Amino acid sequence: MTSLLQVLGFAGSLRRGSYNAALLRAAGELLPEGMTLEIADLSSIPLYNEDVRDQGYPEAVQALRDHIVGADALLIATPEYNGSISGVLKNALDWASRAPGLPLKEKPVAIMGASTGNMGSVRAQMHLRHLCSYMNMFPLNKPEVLVAQAQDKFDVDGRLIDEVTRGFLSDLLIALADWTRRVKKAE
Repeated sequence: MTSLLQVLGFAGSLRRGSYNAALLRAAGELLPEGMTLEIADLSSIPLYNEDVRDQGYPEAVQALRDHIVGADALLIATPEYNGSISGVLKNALDWASRAPGLPLKEKPVAIMGASTGNMGSVRAQMHLRHLCSYMNMFPLNKPEVLVAQAQDKFDVDGRLIDEVTRGFLSDLLIALADWTRRVKKAE
C-alpha cells in the first residue's frame, strides 16, 4: 500500500438534489492530506439478477467492482428509506458482494448519512453496519456522521454550509485514514 489512500465513495440515492451525494462532495473538500476520493455513480447498475450474473457481470457492475478492488477504503453515504437503506444501495452491495473475487471482503468502510428527518439516517446506518459485518467488511465505528434536518445544513447549490457538520465529516475522514492504515498494516 502506498502512503496515498484511495477512497471510493458512493451514495445510496439517485436523486439529482440528493443530500447524501452532496455529503460526499463535501467530503471531497475536506479530505486529509494523503487521501483521495473518487465518487462512483450507481445509476447505471442494473437490478441484481442471478441469471444475468451467470452470463457475466454487466459492464457497469464490473466497473464498480474494479473500482472497489482498487480502493483502499470505502465511504458510503446512505439515505434512510422506510427505516433502512435504499434499494439502490442494497442492489449495488449485492452485485459487489458476489464471487469471484469478493471485492468487499475485509475492506475498511466509513458510513455516513443525511436525512430531512430528526434522526439523520441512524436506522439506515445501523442496517448498513449489519450488512457490512455479514459481508466481512471492516466498518469504522466512530465517529458517526448523522446529518439530521439536512435541508438546513446545505445551501440551494448542495454545498454543506453547517460548520459543525463539516467538523464531524472532517473527523470521520481523519479517522477513516487512520483506520485504513491500521487495517492494511495488519494484513
